[in-house]
Amino acid sequence: MLTTHPFDDDKLREECGIFGVSGMEGAAAAVALGLHALQHRGQEAAGITSWDGNQFHTHRAMGHVAGNFDRDDVIRALHGNSACGHVRYSTTGETAIRNVQPLYAELASGGFAVAHNGNISNAMRLRRDLVRRGAIFQSTSDTEVIIHLVATSQYRTLIDRFIDALKQVEGAYSLIVMTPEGMIACRDPLGIRPLVMGKLDDTIVFASETVALDVVGAEYVRDVEPGELVIVKAGGEISSHKPFPQSAARPCIFEYVYFSRPDSIAEDRSVYSVRKAIGAQLATEAPIEADLVVPVPDSGVPAAIGYAQESGIPFELGIIRSHYVGRTFIQPGDKVRHLGVKLKHNANRELIKGKRIVLIDDSIVRGTTSLKIVQMMREAGAAEVHMRIASPPTRHSCFYGVDTPERTKLLAAKLDVGGMTDFIHADSLAFISIDGLYKALGESSRAAQPKYCDACFTGEYPTPLTDQDELAPVDQFALLEERVG
Repeated sequence: MLTTHPFDDDKLREECGIFGVSGMEGAAAAVALGLHALQHRGQEAAGITSWDGNQFHTHRAMGHVAGNFDRDDVIRALHGNSACGHVRYSTTGETAIRNVQPLYAELASGGFAVAHNGNISNAMRLRRDLVRRGAIFQSTSDTEVIIHLVATSQYRTLIDRFIDALKQVEGAYSLIVMTPEGMIACRDPLGIRPLVMGKLDDTIVFASETVALDVVGAEYVRDVEPGELVIVKAGGEISSHKPFPQSAARPCIFEYVYFSRPDSIAEDRSVYSVRKAIGAQLATEAPIEADLVVPVPDSGVPAAIGYAQESGIPFELGIIRSHYVGRTFIQPGDKVRHLGVKLKHNANRELIKGKRIVLIDDSIVRGTTSLKIVQMMREAGAAEVHMRIASPPTRHSCFYGVDTPERTKLLAAKLDVGGMTDFIHADSLAFISIDGLYKALGESSRAAQPKYCDACFTGEYPTPLTDQDELAPVDQFALLEERVG
């Protein structure tokens, strides 16, 4: 039986990645390349939909982009000079082919394909209302709600029906939509989920991250603004629409901590540089006498470099990661599971022996991996093991497109820092402060009106959580056991 890798269950899951190309011969091949660059955002499934001027073509599959979209016969079947694609790690809806995006439907106005990164936080209520009105859903994904809202809107033009649909949804979304009239790219009014626009000659490209533009040779033009719809018509004409009241943007702060690739640019900031700055700030806030700074690979590396440079403690690769352990694995027995972290990480024993170690990681979720890593360092002969985390404690669940464990399983929601230290068996443990995280992003502090969505740390959600509020009287933490898009 194939299942999620048992040693990857202690990270916040990447949300999803989307990529679109308008005005390029063989657009699907470029989309496949872009999705390769976004694979870190979702390893569960991938899909591409293309438009050839007469009809839509779709290929969707479980698993990685490689193996599904590196075949000539698949790409050749995706005709057309416009295409969009999606890599998925589900945060709403079951893991099944019917939920793999782009989702496609035939509306009265013609074909409608949508790729979505984010989560609609009132999808359950909207779905219930739509079903009562006669809608028949083909998936369990929250994204399908948007299609039905467009289909049932009474406005005359497609763009007005689409805007009408968006005005009814809450939560976070970056969307790439394809219709016979052209391509639409948009972000939610707070810009919680990222989306950028690029250009390659006369071709317009949209992507979740700038690194995907780099892969296809497109030049970064700008971010799609929060609440903006960018429309690229079939003939290449581009227009911008801003149908929502202007709001202060609140992009996801965890993109800088973990989700985005370090070689991406997010909101005009180098993700790599921000992560180094986080590490430097962490060294200022939580110094310790030690012999080596050791990153937990790979996500802890930039912060560890920053910590080492600020503290003057040497940076060393005290943990070596195997890059050949996939995201799926045959379920092992309990004894093998306990040892299994060494499949992915192994101590550089001769380097570690007798040393005082500062371990740098991006976050602690359940705490199980941190426990195993600390134990590994001790078994390798470390004299002391201190852990420093490049984000504040994750005490709250995300409802904006990140697959977070239910709150009762978040270690920081159950224990204070002292209790967490004892749980992972470290000599000391410290997290960067929320103000320190903002300082690393160039702000003086978090302030009364924060510039980012940081609800996973603070519990202050920037939008209504209609579905969660309806479930709260039953069990305030139960929602995430059923949310998996």
